[in-house]
Amino acid sequence: MITITPVRRALVPVDSSAASQISAPNYDEFQSDLEVWELLRDKPSNILRVTMAHCDASSPAAIGDGDSQEALAKAVVNIKELEASELTEEIRDMLWIYEIQDPRRHGVRQIGLGGNARTSEIRTEATPRGTIIRNEGIRESKARGRADLIQATHAITDVVNNAVDDVSGELERQLLGHADGAPPDFEVVDERGNRHRVWVVRDAATVQKLQELLAAEPYAYVADGNHRSAAAAMLGYEHFLSVFFPARLMGIRPYNRLLHVPALPAEQLRARVGEKFTIDTPPQAGPYEPAQTHDIGLYAPDVGWLRLRPIPGTFDPSDAAEAIDSGIVQKNLFAHVFGIMDARDDRLTFVGSNKDVAWLAREVAERRATYAVSLPAVTMDEFIEVCRQNRVMPPKSTWFEPKTRSGLVMALLES
Repeated sequence: MITITPVRRALVPVDSSAASQISAPNYDEFQSDLEVWELLRDKPSNILRVTMAHCDASSPAAIGDGDSQEALAKAVVNIKELEASELTEEIRDMLWIYEIQDPRRHGVRQIGLGGNARTSEIRTEATPRGTIIRNEGIRESKARGRADLIQATHAITDVVNNAVDDVSGELERQLLGHADGAPPDFEVVDERGNRHRVWVVRDAATVQKLQELLAAEPYAYVADGNHRSAAAAMLGYEHFLSVFFPARLMGIRPYNRLLHVPALPAEQLRARVGEKFTIDTPPQAGPYEPAQTHDIGLYAPDVGWLRLRPIPGTFDPSDAAEAIDSGIVQKNLFAHVFGIMDARDDRLTFVGSNKDVAWLAREVAERRATYAVSLPAVTMDEFIEVCRQNRVMPPKSTWFEPKTRSGLVMALLES
């Protein structure tokens, strides 16, 4: 059973124009603080003034420390300004219907239900029967940073993105029926051309019907926002902001890697890699983006792109987590060849699909990295099977896209 309840005090844009000014990619979608600073130059009222307040600076040189007390103090001032702004309004006791249309996914309407989820339903060691299943481990320091922001601002500004099975398809049908019956309250097209549309739901009968539909779901699988949910739980809060999408409507794109290690001679590289992988040339010229599970791309400046396939016996295919390609690469390439035993090692940079494989190759060619690794996207079936086996996904293995957008619906908490 999955419980969803209306947000008691929701802060939302007053219209689509305001949504364009306020909303942003989530704080963890950026490759650098400079990217955040540049967006804030174009949109000074943006929610990033709160979620990445240290980047609300007069110049790149003035960007501060994201975990500092100065940044928290600035976030408090900025959320108060956003609450008082003519760009926002407070709405009481609302759910919302949220649709994202990605122009690259023709005919797919990713539509879901937003509201407050229960922290008590998150599956942890203390609550092994929890019905909201996380897909990755929690780094306490990262969750603490988000918790400090929530506590200081008395607001939750980012949602957790969840998948549900919706085997009957009834949840999808009801959401589409509502969306097709009225224009959205506001909508915005993001930086990648995805259209985000929001319908506010306050009618008691509709709220109850949607709650009953979601309550029929046995499980939800956290796609994005593990640390956001952990932050609310860490504070002892009963709820956290969430959207629940039918899993079949969601998209997953690759999550790639850059390596910052001393370069190996080409023949030594081939020999070491060949102990765990078969090696051949990619089936295409130019930057190689694998499209099939267990196809892996490796780019070296003196070699070009290589296509790697893990040798049978180098991983356990019955273990859903171990069979994920990012886990195979971590164990059999990064650890075996380069001695990088921990995925959190600073010699690894994780690169989401907002940067393509040509960008990866340029980073290597311009000597900002030694090697690039391109991976196929994890499939939704692979992702759900890891959750059902109660295993943990390898770090940074799923880049769900399109992503929910920050600042479209925020929860104001009691002081």
